[in-house]
Amino acid sequence: MNPETERHPLEPFLPSNAVLLMLGSFPPQKKRWSIDFYYPNMQNDMWRIFGHLFFNDKEHFILPSKKAFNKELIISFLNEKGIAIFDTATTVRRLKDNASDKFLEVVEPTDIRDLLNKIPNCIGIATTGQKATDIIRMQIDVEEPEVGNYKPFIFEGREMKFFRMPSSSRAYPLSLDKKAEAYKVMFNDLALI
Repeated sequence: MNPETERHPLEPFLPSNAVLLMLGSFPPQKKRWSIDFYYPNMQNDMWRIFGHLFFNDKEHFILPSKKAFNKELIISFLNEKGIAIFDTATTVRRLKDNASDKFLEVVEPTDIRDLLNKIPNCIGIATTGQKATDIIRMQIDVEEPEVGNYKPFIFEGREMKFFRMPSSSRAYPLSLDKKAEAYKVMFNDLALI
């Protein structure tokens, strides 16, 4: 039996002032969401990494109940900083009952060029996994950077940097502090910190 296709449940988050476009693969299943936004799983450390780096408090974006991230605070922060977010897959099939990239079959990749054209000030793309990295490289002529590093490229006359960040999933075998160090380099490079 073929698994059903699943369409992306969120619209791209594209602040008009975006200088960075962060791209994962695809959201986890809704049953794992604490908020109706990106990186919604409490087992994912993305918002803890942001809290640690920008506010010296890894719990900055967590509601006092500790059971959910603070969506309004996250959105306000991303708008202020100019950080856009979406995923590299628009339609997928889940081959297993989890969010692992290994078990995601991409049916329809996101049109990355279309996203970049909507955010003309964007000078950096960051992927947080191998599948997302592979999809970018299928659409844009850029070398694959090592994890925690970047490669420069030109997109329609715009000088840009392609960052390959460590996954914020707890399944990725690196401490939150080590992941945050890699993200700090990227944020410094783009003058976000």
